[in-house]
Amino acid sequence: MIDRDAILEKYRLERDKRLRPEGNAQYVRLATHFPQMLGDPYTPRKERAPVTDHVRFAMVGGGFAGLCTGARLAQAGITNFRLIDAGGDVGGTWYWNRYPGAQCDTASIIYMPLLEETGHIPTEKYAHAPEIQGQAKKIAQTFNLYEKALFHTEVNSCTWDDVKQVWVIETDRGDHFTADFVGIGTGPLNVPKLPGIPGIETFKGHQFHTSRWDYGYTGGSAEGAPMERLAGKRVAIIGTGATAVQCVPHLARDSGELFVVQRTPSSVDVRANEPIDPDWFKSIATPGWQTRWLENFAGNVGMGGASEDWVKDGWTDLSRRIRSRVMSLPPSEWNPENMMKAWEMADHEKMEEIRTRAVTVVEDRKTGEALQAWYRQLCKRPCFHDQYLQAFNRPSVTLVHTHGKGVERIDETGLWVDGDHYEVDCIIHSTGFEVGTPTEERTGFDPIGKGGHKLSAAWSDGMRTLHGLNSAGFPNLFLVQFAQAANFIVNVPHNWMETGTSIAAIVRHMTDHGLKTMDVDEKAQEDWVKLLLSGPGMMINSPDCTPGYYNNEGQPMDDRAKYAVGYPAGPNAFFSYMRGWRSDGQFKGLRFD
Repeated sequence: MIDRDAILEKYRLERDKRLRPEGNAQYVRLATHFPQMLGDPYTPRKERAPVTDHVRFAMVGGGFAGLCTGARLAQAGITNFRLIDAGGDVGGTWYWNRYPGAQCDTASIIYMPLLEETGHIPTEKYAHAPEIQGQAKKIAQTFNLYEKALFHTEVNSCTWDDVKQVWVIETDRGDHFTADFVGIGTGPLNVPKLPGIPGIETFKGHQFHTSRWDYGYTGGSAEGAPMERLAGKRVAIIGTGATAVQCVPHLARDSGELFVVQRTPSSVDVRANEPIDPDWFKSIATPGWQTRWLENFAGNVGMGGASEDWVKDGWTDLSRRIRSRVMSLPPSEWNPENMMKAWEMADHEKMEEIRTRAVTVVEDRKTGEALQAWYRQLCKRPCFHDQYLQAFNRPSVTLVHTHGKGVERIDETGLWVDGDHYEVDCIIHSTGFEVGTPTEERTGFDPIGKGGHKLSAAWSDGMRTLHGLNSAGFPNLFLVQFAQAANFIVNVPHNWMETGTSIAAIVRHMTDHGLKTMDVDEKAQEDWVKLLLSGPGMMINSPDCTPGYYNNEGQPMDDRAKYAVGYPAGPNAFFSYMRGWRSDGQFKGLRFD
């Protein structure tokens, strides 16, 4: 029998242990504190002459957001396209994240975009990083997106020229070129961060961030070869989020001794990864198959009310449980309060299973209890793995449980936790990416629109867009992101494929009709934002949610945060709405000239 009140009290107690008044300020930027960690360890930088030409469409970001946009434009016959990315190749997150064990945490057939268009058959239910980056390269090759791409390049400024009616783009490589249209798709998690631990700069051993994995130090490879250079070494990994859950088993296997430093345990459910049978795949791969699977998944985990569950994973399991409990309510009890209680009980049951798994799989009871997650499953990014908990059964692996406090300090030889010193040869920071910092800080530039107005100023009181895609006063600028749109964070690439289709439809329409500029009608933008704010808003900063990047580290959110919401009726309803919006050829809410 689940004691709801006792669980909620435990959640609150555990949350309070982890609250830090400085919020996001507890982290430091690599660019200012450890710029040497931001280099590209994977691809040598090639010198080139500055670019001074003109392109039809310039895309900032070479990850799946940029690739899906470029692919959809190519399908629409818009081929004068340029990708710009700080990495040495396409892939975005999957260019940088090459840590051992990296893989997608939603099923490959819905996570890897444009599978139908490229003909790629995923090898396993949850593909590993080399295969995912391979798909990124295949998209770029299939749609000829490499031709004008600029890699190892960062945009310094992006300014609308009111006279010539083009965007002027300048980069850190001396480039100064123009574009009729600009897309920004730099992703929500692209700037790595470090914990602001006192003494972190004094450590004399080796340290790096997981998004810049140093195989030169560890040995091994992203493809899974053993990290033979860690033999006999004492290694500490700080952080136990989604990245650590994937790479800890490999570090446990190869390190002489491993210390896993935990502030907040992740919820780690069963992964059940398995190879994909090519014959089965061919049986489902009829025309339009990926769109159908995307909509089925979104219909299960969003608000789509799917009657079947094709993916059948940990994401859809929780959603099925919630729907089952809600639907079991008598019609007379169908009100927001009772529906929320039903949702809550389904979550309690699921989390009890996950906590029981921790103490069942881990042989040492104390360690297993320390690995139990005391919060609602969606307060942090849920994790799924079949070797993470098992790693703590190795005698060479020690869980350093900080009881929510984190590392006290670092010195020349190691780190201090609760008065104990851990001497190590290497510290690996699995501490995630910047969230909550101003967009212009993360992208490195602040778009300047009509009349010299900056996007940051236009959004000083909160984000303002139409469909999350365009913002008034910034002609021909496309924002490839999910806020004020579907806001579908469970399976992010689904957003990009749909957004790319919308962008291509607009640019094709303008090309066919000889239209030079597109801007947003301010009244339409205001009405859209009002519609968004009529929804339920965010549900991740309640008193029983542990601090994390989902909820501003548990601190009160700026009033502007309320604008980072999605379409009230859910992802599939938004995608359906946008299909209708595109198809009538009117593009209501946009003004063309």
